[in-house]
Amino acid sequence: MVTVRAPATSANLGSGFDVFGVALDRPADVVRVRRAPETTIDVTGAGSQFIPEDPADNTVGAVAEALDAPAHIEIDKGVRPASGLGSSAASAAAAAVALNELYDRGLTRKELVPIAAEGEAVVSGDAHDDNVAPAILGGFTIATPSGIATVDADISLVTCLPDIVVSTRDAREVVPDGARVADMVETVGNAATLTTGMHRSDPELVGRGMEDSVVTPARAELIDGYSDVREAAFDAGATGVTISGAGPSVIAACYETDRRAIASAMVDAFDETGVEARVYQTAIGEGATFH
Repeated sequence: MVTVRAPATSANLGSGFDVFGVALDRPADVVRVRRAPETTIDVTGAGSQFIPEDPADNTVGAVAEALDAPAHIEIDKGVRPASGLGSSAASAAAAAVALNELYDRGLTRKELVPIAAEGEAVVSGDAHDDNVAPAILGGFTIATPSGIATVDADISLVTCLPDIVVSTRDAREVVPDGARVADMVETVGNAATLTTGMHRSDPELVGRGMEDSVVTPARAELIDGYSDVREAAFDAGATGVTISGAGPSVIAACYETDRRAIASAMVDAFDETGVEARVYQTAIGEGATFH
């Protein structure tokens, strides 16, 4: 048996739609695999009742097929589905790393990224690397068609997950078809600022670079209380706030000393709008690891 832990992730980070991603040091999925004549799947943990165990409909089933690695796969979900924290990516990443080891396929971590992305497409409808790349590689990742760049950044984060469900498919439907040149210029500048901040592990630059005037405003309409939560986080010391992935989680960059106050402020702000929420005081962490 091979056991792998893969972390939750946050994609987009505001200005890096479908490109940027970070691994979070918590929460995480744990996947256990052992050889079998055909693939079977058992799912336990957060939101497991909503996750299909039929390999044809589960992200890890697609990964097993792509690697020609049939196995009995046990998924212990620590990352709730439809959370904006890369739930399907965590499972796919863990399965890819575990099955590659179990069957000695010899693929590198970067070679496993597109395989895990194809698995995630079973759930999201499209194969994107922005979540699976950090889930496998760790740190801050920049995923483009020409390749993946990684930065071992050290940034404190707070992610607040409200008791709201926003599907990835729904979140994609509200994304604008185009952008004005002025918005594009602003986004490029913010993305460059964020990338520089990651290289320097500078929360101020990262926070400034999370601003986005194209995708985030459209998706914010799907999250009850988003504006109030964003304002509360800034008031408590956040350097930047945006939607995590497709939402509904909200992510804040910050200094470690402000993390607890920001976490409390975000939960209270959701509560004031009648929405229950849980919060993770986290940071940029490592990718999939063997356990």
